[in-house]
Amino acid sequence: MFKLAKRYLGGFKKELIIGPAAKLIEAIFELIVPLIMAEIIDKGINGGAGKEYIFKMGGLMILMGVFGLCSTLVCQYLASRASQGVGTIIRNDLFRHIGTFSHAELDKFGTPSLITRITNDVNQVQSAVAMLIRLVVRAPFLVVGAAVMAMTIDVKLSLIFLAVIPLVAAVLYFIMSRSVPFYRVIQKKLDKISLITRESLSGARVIRAFSRQEKEQERFDEANNDYAEISMRVGRLSALLNPLTYAIMNLAIAAIVWFGGFRVESGALTQGQVIAFVNYMTQISVALVVVANLVVLFTKAAASSTRINEVFEVETTIVDGEGAKENENAPKIEFRDVSFSYSENGDNAVENITFTLNKGETLGVIGGTGSGKSTLVNLIPRFYDAEQGEVLIDGENVKNYTLDALRGKIGVVPQKAMLFSGTIAENLRWGDANATDAELVKAAEIAQAKEFIDKMPDGFGTIINQGGRNLSGGQKQRLTIARALVGSPEILILDDSASALDFATDAALRKAIATHTDNMTVIIVSQRATSIKYADKIIVLDDGEAVGLGTHEQLMESCEVYREIVMSQESGVGKA
Repeated sequence: MFKLAKRYLGGFKKELIIGPAAKLIEAIFELIVPLIMAEIIDKGINGGAGKEYIFKMGGLMILMGVFGLCSTLVCQYLASRASQGVGTIIRNDLFRHIGTFSHAELDKFGTPSLITRITNDVNQVQSAVAMLIRLVVRAPFLVVGAAVMAMTIDVKLSLIFLAVIPLVAAVLYFIMSRSVPFYRVIQKKLDKISLITRESLSGARVIRAFSRQEKEQERFDEANNDYAEISMRVGRLSALLNPLTYAIMNLAIAAIVWFGGFRVESGALTQGQVIAFVNYMTQISVALVVVANLVVLFTKAAASSTRINEVFEVETTIVDGEGAKENENAPKIEFRDVSFSYSENGDNAVENITFTLNKGETLGVIGGTGSGKSTLVNLIPRFYDAEQGEVLIDGENVKNYTLDALRGKIGVVPQKAMLFSGTIAENLRWGDANATDAELVKAAEIAQAKEFIDKMPDGFGTIINQGGRNLSGGQKQRLTIARALVGSPEILILDDSASALDFATDAALRKAIATHTDNMTVIIVSQRATSIKYADKIIVLDDGEAVGLGTHEQLMESCEVYREIVMSQESGVGKA
């Protein structure tokens, strides 16, 4: 937590100084009020000073209340400004830092956990900053100040204060020491709930298709009940705080009244002074409960800060290169004995891959499920970095390119078609923010998307719902292909991005790409042999290894795996 405070509170020094100072002024007024009340009782009522004195002192109390209120409002404003400012900056920095992560770092944390950290955890830190300004100075000052003020009235009776404060502190320590360890666990349980909620909502159609609603409800109930059980355990412990504290304080007040009565009878104290003692004890009681709540709040914030710092401390393994020197005579893409594994001790997802692809050529990538097709193409734009070997573009290792320069050369159409809320035109301009309407139309025509766009009421101005939920699977895939084409990339990667298209549309798409992208180097990842049949080169993957490389005709003669894939699909089509 101190690391975050040092990093982000420096820009709010004014709020951190003036805010607590204003609250301190309000606390000073609060400590003076019991003395004025004692004077009113002793002199105005018992002493016969009359109504004029009572009104004068009452007016002074009202004036002090007004000044205290103004001080409190100033503190509240500054606390809100600082806490909201810190929360905003942390969220911005956290979001920006997460944006630098490669797929490996995103896989490490998981999307639900990152969402919880950027929302719930930052909110906890934000609340802690507000309380830091509002109460961290005031509450201890009231405890100490009330004890000191009581001692100035009567030292003997103030011994009750000195006995009570350690008792309350012991209660606070007992409860906090047992409840604090649970808060870190609670945040992890919240991560799990976020994960299940995200999966259930995003996969609602699949859940209904398999009638898994009850099973998903049971899974959510289990995680939710687990979270509730731990929260209730902490709640039961925390619930003891107020009753035990107030019980001790009420006994102390009873002792003050009891022993104070004897002191009044002996003439050592006045009635007003006893009332002042009771008020100071009440102030201490309230302040100590506030301190206890602050401990809970800062404990939660500390756990959240640790989780936020975990994200900040992770540096992406994908860093900008110093700049590449391209060689126009070199192959457009070259893999030299490339291997990659998703985990340090796991098997390689791709192993010893070597091939070259010249400018304007088309490469087909085919293989069974889990053979490493997507992994292979993800190494080109550096979504992951090869652990062994080299991936080169224009004769230069991809690690030497700046990420902007590298990814500016590449248009990627991922397996899962992802669109964003906004118009079709806005989605297509992700490839090039300055693309003209004519360029959008051309990209849509190549991607076989213009036909259905023209049928929509607003054409390219049609609003797409979040995730493209108002479009079919095939429409989303064609729009994502058009989005990649808008930027006129030198390399186009289609990662099984035509799986939702019928054979006729798929064939028309491949023909349009070949016709209208003369110098574009294209990589087509597909499960369908027909989709990559006419590629200049085809690489066949099996369990992460390249078991065949060549044209369709060459592979039919030399590669058994490829021949089996083609034969199985042809026989399947024939049976259908």
